Amino acid sequence: MSTSMTSLALAARTVLLTADARAKAAASRAMAAAWGAGAVEVGFEVAMPDVPARPDRPELLPPNRMPKRGKAGSERSRFALLHAIAHIELNAIDLAWDIAGRFGEGMPRAFLDDWVRVADDEARHFLLIDDRLRELGGAYGDLPAHDGLWQASTATAHDLPARLAVVPQVLEARGLDVTPAMVARLRAAGDDRAADILDIIYRDEIAHVAAGNRWFRWTCDSNGSSPAEAFRALVSTHFKGELKPPFNDLARGEAGMTPDFYHPLATRDGG
Repeated sequence: MSTSMTSLALAARTVLLTADARAKAAASRAMAAAWGAGAVEVGFEVAMPDVPARPDRPELLPPNRMPKRGKAGSERSRFALLHAIAHIELNAIDLAWDIAGRFGEGMPRAFLDDWVRVADDEARHFLLIDDRLRELGGAYGDLPAHDGLWQASTATAHDLPARLAVVPQVLEARGLDVTPAMVARLRAAGDDRAADILDIIYRDEIAHVAAGNRWFRWTCDSNGSSPAEAFRALVSTHFKGELKPPFNDLARGEAGMTPDFYHPLATRDGG
């Protein structure tokens, strides 16, 4: 190995500690390309930060203080919708690198490959959305954003099965449920460019949920537990929100999630 070669943990930490949003996305894409080219070695000599670096803007608010976005009919409401998605994608960059850097030691190489690819996808998604925001006359940071997205990471920081249950299989799977309706509203409003971007994100997110489900099932195989039962127990313990129907069972099934994973939780939570 070259003495100048960085490690996966250092690459992950570099992205996590990059504050500027577009610079974070660019660093994610560059580190993913370096990993794919063999210029990043498998190494875990540094710890992941408890909290990633964030830009000065947007203002981060508690969920109950977030303004309502509307239904994407007006340009203002479409901008607000796309801004919220950009914020989710920015957090998703950090979540993917954190999974790789925090839990990758001792895992198969394919695990690392999967989460670096996810991190690259999330960075590409963020840049696509931010480009569209700029075409609409603004940029990421112009509106307040949800302050609760990193809480799922904090709650599962020392438990890989819990992280895989909550982040890809609850939070990202929720995107599979709601994105088709968002695409339809954007097309109805005449914003085919934004709708096309969300279509790209939707297809990629199926693969991301599938990666989470695949490695979650791998951990269950390793400890002899039932995947659906383990999922329900971990989500009940570590996720404080609700699983709200209607569910996109077709897309979830494409990603390997069967209804016995999540339907009982929706019933329990009053969904």
